Amino acid sequence: MTVTTESVRSALEQDSPERNKIESHLNPVGSFDVADHPVPTGREEIWRFSPLKRLKGLHAEAPFNPSTTSCTWNTPEGVRIEGVSGEEARSLRGMSGLVPNTRFAARVLAEVPDSLLVDVPADLEVAEPIVVSLDGEDASNTEAGHVAMRFGAHSKAIVVINHEGSSAMAAVVEIAVGDGADVTVVSIQDWADDAVHLAHHQARVGRDATYKHAAISFGGDVVRMDANVTYDGPGGSAELLGLYFADAGQHIEHRLFADHNAPQTKSNVLYKGALQGEGAHTVWIGNVLIRKVAEGIETYEENRNLVLTDGCRADSVPNLEIETGEIAGAGHASATARFDDEQLFYLQARGISEKEAQRLVVHGFFNDLIRQVGVPSIEERLLGTVEAELAKNVLKDTMFGTVD
Repeated sequence: MTVTTESVRSALEQDSPERNKIESHLNPVGSFDVADHPVPTGREEIWRFSPLKRLKGLHAEAPFNPSTTSCTWNTPEGVRIEGVSGEEARSLRGMSGLVPNTRFAARVLAEVPDSLLVDVPADLEVAEPIVVSLDGEDASNTEAGHVAMRFGAHSKAIVVINHEGSSAMAAVVEIAVGDGADVTVVSIQDWADDAVHLAHHQARVGRDATYKHAAISFGGDVVRMDANVTYDGPGGSAELLGLYFADAGQHIEHRLFADHNAPQTKSNVLYKGALQGEGAHTVWIGNVLIRKVAEGIETYEENRNLVLTDGCRADSVPNLEIETGEIAGAGHASATARFDDEQLFYLQARGISEKEAQRLVVHGFFNDLIRQVGVPSIEERLLGTVEAELAKNVLKDTMFGTVD
């Protein structure tokens, strides 16, 4: 049977009439039609934190030019990874259940002619991480990309998407996790200081499948990423992790949406961030929707922010939308704070210098989350990156010069 763009669109928009009746101020009703998505003004709830003037028009009408970002990957045995175009590329649009609720995502699906397909067949256990590396060369060139990851039933794989260099990119990443599969997707935003990255990651988790998504943002002028998950049957489990470190002038924004549209499903969200330098700004918006059919689910979302210097701003907004009381558990937590004086005093009382005590506290703040990523090579890299970020400001003599 030939699958067309129109058939995919029709199936997704008509698959669940009850789904389309749900209205959420954080997740507006989606549409594949670009015309249904006005250019954001910044007054919309889902855009009010984003610095639209710094997005280089990616949210609006910026042309999606030929790419100046190189893309390379390894290909473990049994895995298909290649760029596809034509009807095959069009058939992948919406394969995760995505019906775009932003203009940029709708434009990517409608206008980008090619897709990068990562296809892991059923029952295959991939021994090594699949690494897709994107290296940008020109932040003045606005471009866009679509990535489709398909994991067959009972497969097991880790995919790492690594972003470096200078780029202005809008991207949609779709992930379909088959029944009983065990999948980890790690997206690292380690861009140059002039990069702009606007991304939407959408995953559909199969029956009794396990899905882990880790979003790690250090570089870039502006990074805004949506990470959404829905379920394709009972028993699915999703873990959404995030780590970010914003320096002077940076804007890093992460938005999460766990849509519990099936019973006996689980989601756990844990994001941690640190900020230092004048004008550093982070945004974390978490939202969990528990539908009427989602009885017996468990969910928890947590965001922690550590402010290291004056002049920073961290916005953190957790949300729960609950339509049934028949759940196993649901909760959320959010905190933004400076160093804990008692921790510093404890360390300094044992002969540790103030600078070293500060460094140890920051490492301790991130360490448990880093260890949950589950990819040893990435964990070691993150520890080194945190150390490099600290060296920019935290370990200087001027640190905390104005803190009471």
